[in-house]
Formats: sequence, C-alpha cells, structure tokens
Amino acid sequence: MNYTFQKASAWIKRNARPLEAARWEYLFEGGSRDNVVRYLAAYQNEDGGFGHGIEPDFWLPSSSPMATWTACQILMEIGANENEEIVEKLLKYLINTANIETGMWPSALPENNEYPHAPWWHWSEGVQDNWMFNPGVELAAFLIHWSNDHHEAARIGWSSIEKAVNRLMNAEEMDRHEINNYQQFLRIIQCHKEIFHKKLDYELDEVADKIMILAEKCIDRNINEWSAGYKVLPLDIIDSPEYPLYAEYSGLVEQNLKFFMDELSDEGIWDIPWNWGSYPEDFPLAKRYWQGILTINRYKILKAFDYVKLG
Repeated sequence: MNYTFQKASAWIKRNARPLEAARWEYLFEGGSRDNVVRYLAAYQNEDGGFGHGIEPDFWLPSSSPMATWTACQILMEIGANENEEIVEKLLKYLINTANIETGMWPSALPENNEYPHAPWWHWSEGVQDNWMFNPGVELAAFLIHWSNDHHEAARIGWSSIEKAVNRLMNAEEMDRHEINNYQQFLRIIQCHKEIFHKKLDYELDEVADKIMILAEKCIDRNINEWSAGYKVLPLDIIDSPEYPLYAEYSGLVEQNLKFFMDELSDEGIWDIPWNWGSYPEDFPLAKRYWQGILTINRYKILKAFDYVKLG
C-alpha cells in the first residue's frame, strides 16, 4: 500500500488543484498549514465569502454560502482559529447573508445558472425546500465555534441552531448530505454543551440520538449495489472507529474499506460515481478536481481506521 500511496501522492501533485496538493501535504506528509491557507485564500472574495468553483460542481465566481461552507470545512481540518484574517472575513460574510427568519443560508443561488454546474446546483423557485439546513446548521456551528467575543455571530448562530434542531427532532428521514451537516454540527457544538442547554429546550444527548437514527436510515446495506452509481456508503456516515454507530456496523464498515481498496485505480486514486449529463466541455475538468478531493477524503478514512500504512 505504501507504493500505492506514493503513486497517489504523485498523481495529486501532477493533476489536482494546488489547494488539494497543499491539503495532501499537510494531512499526510508533514506539510505546512500556511500553504493550505494561501491557496484557500485565492477562492475568497472581497465580501469575505468564497466562490470561483471551490466546490467543483458549480463554477460561480462570486460568493455563495455553499462555497463558503466548503472553505470552512478545510479551515476546520487545519485547526484555523477565529483570529486569522481569512476566518474574520468569512464570518462577516456569513453574518450578512443569513436569513434570520428561517435560520438558513441559501444553498443554491440564481447566479449558479449562469456558469457551468451540475444539475443539482441549478437554481429555481422553491429549491431551498430540497436543501433545508444543508449547509445552514453547519454554518451556524462555525459561527459559534469562531465567534469569540463577536456577539452578533453567536446570536445568529444560536438562532439558526434552534430552528435547525426543531427541524431535526420532527423529521422522519433526511438526505445524507444534510445528515452530514448535522453530524459536523454535533461535533462542533459538543464544546458548547452548557450554552446549548441554556439556549434550547432539548438535551444535546437526545439530539445526538436523533441524528444517529436518521443517519442509520441513510446507509445502503446492499454491498452488491455499491458500485452501481452514487450510493450512501457506510463510510459516508461512519468516518472513524469512535463514531457511535461503528460497533453495530463494524462488519459493513470492513466491507466498505475492502470496497475502497478494490476500486483503487492503478494510479492510486478513485473515480467519482457521478456525472453532470451536461456541459461536456467543462465536466472533465470538474471530474479531475473531484478525483483529487475524493482521493484525499478516502485516504483520510483509511488512515482513521488504521487500515493501511500511509507514507
């Protein structure tokens, strides 16, 4: 596997974006976090939000909450703090774009339609009903995490979280991506448990239990179907041995880890299981960018489960 890892490293550095190459070096090769920030900042606009196709499935250059969410995840990955300029700027953007009434941020924008994009990013009237708190609940958690003494950020964050939790507790099922947002929200907000109990009528443990119930429903248990397109794999939900559902689904997780290894290309990377069905001249570039992102994410998973020796 060490040789496969080396091949993947070479592929990333030849073919992926500089941002993914910097993340790869940071995560697996002792690279600089400042390098990640430098390349990430290239996607940040003057208003503090992110755009320019940082999420490769929509190429909108101006800022959007969803693109900003992508950047926030990377900043969390490298342990960015609230005093860094890149974080201070994005907090202002999130404060300015929050819908106070709904507690959400718009997931798809009308401007998306003017640039190459996957069909699921196409904007139309009422499309927010499909997205709900994806990514709003996680953006709200970021506001809390980085608010420090910024009372407005904290106020907006807790107001959004209250509405998001009310939705969660009344939901019977939920899209995998929104569930992932709630999973990350839970991880972030654990550090603010005392405030959570003062702000909301729910115990954090019962919120966590509800997230587990909905997350469990998402998992595709039919191993024979995993290679037949875009599926919700166990490792899309259970991302480490510490995750509460791991004990129950350890056998299925082991099958998923083996599936990842079986799907590896000769270059040590993975292909993506989706396509746009449109923009034939642009999709190949988006696909290559996504291959870089997917490869990083899957090697992170393999490392988390100590499944292979990396480096």
